[in-house]
Amino acid sequence: MSLLDFPDVFIGSTDDGHTFVVLNRRIRDADLLLTEAGFLPREHLGRRLYLLPPGTAQEAHERAGMAMYGLLAHTHDLIDLSWTTRWSPDHRAVDPDLHFQFGDGTVAVTAKTTSARSLLEQHGFAPTAGGSLYRPQEGLDERGLLGIVTAAEAHAYAHGLSARVQLGIPTPADIPASARRRPTAGTGPQTTPSVRRRTR
Repeated sequence: MSLLDFPDVFIGSTDDGHTFVVLNRRIRDADLLLTEAGFLPREHLGRRLYLLPPGTAQEAHERAGMAMYGLLAHTHDLIDLSWTTRWSPDHRAVDPDLHFQFGDGTVAVTAKTTSARSLLEQHGFAPTAGGSLYRPQEGLDERGLLGIVTAAEAHAYAHGLSARVQLGIPTPADIPASARRRPTAGTGPQTTPSVRRRTR
């Protein structure tokens, strides 16, 4: 499975600046919520995708925020790792304190400050031999990697540190195929929410 397959809703960004929303189950009013926020619906390799073309961070922040709050009325199983929507009038960091890069079945993290390095270590990341990169513990599967990155990123924002997560998806055409079968009927909210993060 891909990272995108675990939660009901996954919000991410491609390397070329598209913001995307993946729905892994039918959610009432999701199509309306997302299209009214400016996302364009698309079927892609068994996935129902919603794309927001590259634009300003403030615009993407506002549009994704509007859609997310509507979706949270139907599910709390939502993960947001988009870098394109990170905007604040007070913090316009171009060079983040933490930079997460997914690839080759794992994630590498660079940390600019002592505080950022300490935070990574609290979440089980260890420095590489050269000390410039941090890696998670060995043996984590996709769900484990998603959980550890989501927790570390949320912790970073809670402490005023900036973070950027790159999923290793160059363009929307590179979004991986769905590992789930598309459901045919709507279901109620999941009773056990997974780890999620959204700081706005």
